[in-house]
Amino acid sequence: MGTMPRTARYAAHTLLAALALTGCSSSAPPPAEGSTSPSVDPATPAPPSPAQVCTNLVSYWAKETLLGTKWSGLDWEQKGLSNAQYAIHEDAVAAGRAEERTAGQEKALELIDRFVAQRCAAEGGATTSSENWRPPT
Repeated sequence: MGTMPRTARYAAHTLLAALALTGCSSSAPPPAEGSTSPSVDPATPAPPSPAQVCTNLVSYWAKETLLGTKWSGLDWEQKGLSNAQYAIHEDAVAAGRAEERTAGQEKALELIDRFVAQRCAAEGGATTSSENWRPPT
């Protein structure tokens, strides 16, 4: 059939923008005078701390490496790790492999979770940048 003429496209985009703005407006009435309302929705979870993000990310990749999965061979940048997180990853994998030899894979995976959580907490999330990063000039 072809594309819409320019004016029809403009009108369609304008209509979509207006509908989006209308849909985003608050239609709830203001709170009654004297009533108290919480400033934070208690159902909204707090964002994860840097240490929690570090723990989830590094633990995931360390266990993938120990298991030898398809994506375990990605480099630290492809995994989204900082240099400090990659150092934790490598130490966790080494500890996991040693544990796997003596206590089995299940215990090794448990050790990785504990090890990474402890190191990420101690290093405040280990978010130091890569050594290739340069500040803007």
